[in-house]
Amino acid sequence: MSENRKLAAILAADVVGYSRLASEDEDRTLARLRALRSDLIDPTIAVHNGRVIKRTGDGALVEFRSVVDAVRCAIEVQNGMVERNAGVQQDRRIEFRIGIHLGDVVEEFDGDLMGDGVNIASRLEGIAAPGAICLSEDAYRQVRARLDLSVSDLGNTQLKNIAEPIRIYSLQVGTAAEVKPGVTAAVAPAPAALPLDLSIAVLPFVNMSGDAEQEYFADGISEDIITALSKLSQLFVIARNSSFTFKGRNVNVQEVGDSLKVRYVLEGSVRKSGNKVRITAQLIDATTGGHQWAERFDRDLTDIFAVQDDVTQQIVGALELKLTAGDQQRLATEQTQNLEAYDCFLRGREHMWRLTREQNIQGRQLLQRAVDLDPKFAPAHAFLAVTHGLAYVNQWSRSPSKSLEQATEAATLAVALDDRYPYAHWALAVVNLYLRRLDVAIREAERAIALAPNLVEGHESLGNALHYAGRSDEALVCFERAIALNPYYPDIFLHFHAQAMFQLGRYEEAVVFLKRRLVRNPATDISRVLLAASYGHLGCLAEARGQWEEVFRINPDYSLEHRRKVLPYKNPADFERIVDGLRKAGLTE
Repeated sequence: MSENRKLAAILAADVVGYSRLASEDEDRTLARLRALRSDLIDPTIAVHNGRVIKRTGDGALVEFRSVVDAVRCAIEVQNGMVERNAGVQQDRRIEFRIGIHLGDVVEEFDGDLMGDGVNIASRLEGIAAPGAICLSEDAYRQVRARLDLSVSDLGNTQLKNIAEPIRIYSLQVGTAAEVKPGVTAAVAPAPAALPLDLSIAVLPFVNMSGDAEQEYFADGISEDIITALSKLSQLFVIARNSSFTFKGRNVNVQEVGDSLKVRYVLEGSVRKSGNKVRITAQLIDATTGGHQWAERFDRDLTDIFAVQDDVTQQIVGALELKLTAGDQQRLATEQTQNLEAYDCFLRGREHMWRLTREQNIQGRQLLQRAVDLDPKFAPAHAFLAVTHGLAYVNQWSRSPSKSLEQATEAATLAVALDDRYPYAHWALAVVNLYLRRLDVAIREAERAIALAPNLVEGHESLGNALHYAGRSDEALVCFERAIALNPYYPDIFLHFHAQAMFQLGRYEEAVVFLKRRLVRNPATDISRVLLAASYGHLGCLAEARGQWEEVFRINPDYSLEHRRKVLPYKNPADFERIVDGLRKAGLTE
């Protein structure tokens, strides 16, 4: 058979310092590399339509249909590596260098590729920094208008054994993932209807107290300001989860603006000492780096809510927003006169957001203490309800039914105490979802969004309620809005997307989202079950069986019957679609 010449996007990757790692502990290094291939690299290549041409001991050459696919794959792999290296000593980390080129190649009869297109990609990989991606000018030209990339132009470079110098661009990725596992740098742009001029991200305020134990206080101030600004329909406000990926990093505002697609960035610091607090805040135009407004507040701790309100009002003034009387009313910070209750609330909310069993227990205890100290403090009741709801959903309590009852009581009380607090309605929406009162859940989620159009939790909970009510086409719109508000979205959002697509019979698209989730969270049992069911409907029986086996390796106690009872589908036949997919693969009776 004769050779075939064609144009191809080639990705070359290898491990930085592999020989050193292998010499120190060869068995462990090989085991880690195999795990990375099966859990991260190979699934990511498959999702982005790549074909592995050849593997070396520590690297690979991969062909893609387009440079866009190749770059997206590289970004996802590099961000996944940052997540997996979190907490690992620097000298024991596995880090990849990646080179990408678009060029002429020769395909041999056995499928192997040769020629300058392959050689240039390999040379680019060799000069890339650890964790970075080097693009040739030919490759960069294909993606610069299609992907939002922040690159460094390295200029014309002479590569070994390549006749002519090549202009090279370096893309450093993965930095956002250094902060918190479970996030990705895949940024969804803000909807076109929301102008850049009226978009803002509030960075976590820096703790200047000299006491690491006060970190929660600085974070809490930032979060309360985000909540206040989220109530304004004139603004596009990035969610806490995405803003907080920059916590502890020395970044400039232009980088934040480019990454989160916002015009303005609010940054500041908090110094708490005894009953005194100093808060500094500055609003910066990310496109120019210019300061729009800056101020320092030296106040008694009892004035903390007034300071938060003042910061919010100053931002409104600096951006020249025209607020209605209703807007002004909604902007007021939810308050308590009991500072110990507020302190417990801040610490409890911080624990709750970490979404683990142990942290949820600590958060619940602190939030319970807050409501004991001030029974009329609506925010504490709202988040207390969510901790009980999480205990119910995840079976984190001895009596899940009791947890659901407590969640209902706390959420109902939160709304009764403050009908204008968006998180109270969000909590009540979540509770009613699991009570299978889907009409109420939808109504409460819509109320939360009406009070705070930028509340990502409101859009996510509305999407879930619509999905379980059998309205998955509408649910997808909500999930897309949630991702726009929260570009560094948690991986569970991928599962929500996949559920809705599965319910609509869009199994191939569901598979893509589920594979992306497995890349970011290999230990998920629920996504593997849905993936197995999707494969069953598609007739991919071996793949379905493989995922089903993994479910029980991850969670030997997984119960399809338990999921049938817990998932609040309005129409039981909707859950049976999952069972039917598994049955088609021969996985259930």
